[in-house]
Amino acid sequence: MNESTQHLLLWLEGPLQAWGHDSKFGVRDTLDFPTRSGILGLLCCARGAGGSEVEWLMQMSSVKMEVRAYARTDAHGQPYLREALLCDFHMVGSGYDDSDPWQNLLIPKTSDGKKAVGGGAKMTYRYYLQDAVFAVVMTLPQGQAEALAQALQNPVWDLYLGRKNCVPAELIYQGVFTEADSAWQQAQELAESKQRALSYAVIEGEGDGEVITLNDVPVQFGRQKRYRDRRVTLLEYN
Repeated sequence: MNESTQHLLLWLEGPLQAWGHDSKFGVRDTLDFPTRSGILGLLCCARGAGGSEVEWLMQMSSVKMEVRAYARTDAHGQPYLREALLCDFHMVGSGYDDSDPWQNLLIPKTSDGKKAVGGGAKMTYRYYLQDAVFAVVMTLPQGQAEALAQALQNPVWDLYLGRKNCVPAELIYQGVFTEADSAWQQAQELAESKQRALSYAVIEGEGDGEVITLNDVPVQFGRQKRYRDRRVTLLEYN
């Protein structure tokens, strides 16, 4: 392995997480695991990087990233089944007086500023993972790994696990390692200290498990977001 390559370990733990993949305004879903776009978005928050970030995303779009999920264990040390998704029902724009100029700004409208079809208030359904824990290991050039380590320990903007109401319950940054095995060993020790066991993993490319195509590789952030596809394999361990 190239001596300039290092491995960044992220720990994603919280009461709620949401990693949207094919969300619309009315129904905002979540995958069972963090997306590449979600992780890179989190890193952008740590860096305080807004806008399109085209050049940085070009550097980061092909770096190796593996995700492992850790579930709570029973008395025999076996992981429990995955928690059911939480569905949170929202009314957006309800209860506002449209004759008040300030309250009127909070009511959804069409792109040209007119009243939305069927009235201003809109129903949305937002899905969340409950009590989920993930470790993410990213293989990065040495300079990039060190810069991201500094940003994660001193983030410019708040860090969330997908959406702004998904607050982390553990430090996200868990170290930079010269070997991937050392990073995963650290993740395993942290999981065991929390009485959790490896449940499944998401590796890039096609393997022996379930192969999924995701449109989650960001090419451009900002107001005009663009993505491309990648294929991952889901490996079950329980």
